[in-house]
Amino acid sequence: MIRVVLVDDQVLVRAGFRSLLDNEDDIEVVAEASDGEEAVALASQAKPDVILMDIRMPKLDGIEATRRIAGDDRLAGVRVVILTTFELDEYVFESLRAGASGFLVKDTEPLELLHGVRVVAAGESLLSPSVTRRLIAEFATRSTERRTLEELDQLTGREREVMALVATGMSNDEIAEHLVVSPATAKTHVSRAMVKLHARDRAQLVVLAYESGLVKPNWTTPR
Repeated sequence: MIRVVLVDDQVLVRAGFRSLLDNEDDIEVVAEASDGEEAVALASQAKPDVILMDIRMPKLDGIEATRRIAGDDRLAGVRVVILTTFELDEYVFESLRAGASGFLVKDTEPLELLHGVRVVAAGESLLSPSVTRRLIAEFATRSTERRTLEELDQLTGREREVMALVATGMSNDEIAEHLVVSPATAKTHVSRAMVKLHARDRAQLVVLAYESGLVKPNWTTPR
């Protein structure tokens, strides 16, 4: 059973999501919150698999709430999915930097929402290739400072290459095909890069790839 916490300051929005999610045999809404402070408290109490988090809320916004949850080692198994009104909202990028595993537009189709919850609960990030390229590259260009990552020096040449391919939105199978290796080998390289860089999931690996300058905005995958 996938345990979900809903966080939104609008009661009707939460009611709509709850109605949809609770109708599934493998998903259960265990709690609701109307602001970021409640979300952080509920994350510690309920330890859900997934938190659907609105960005703009009173008391504590979704970005700071996400940062506090992602920064708590006791909540390592809790994944945050940001709910946003606009796909290229500038706050979405900040939420990914804060530790979110991905985002969903509020008017997304019901099946896409259910798929997203299941994907994130399984430990994957919720960033499609097209969204990854547009969203991360868009806001990476706005940053005048590059983040220095000493941990990058710990990566092997192959791990750097794989990290760059992840940043283009490639799946493990696509990386394997591109590098002519097995999917298991590609997955191993991705996992090792995440461990060395202390990235919670692939979404964080993508952000780090752009922020460190390993991948440049508008960089395309060589064929």
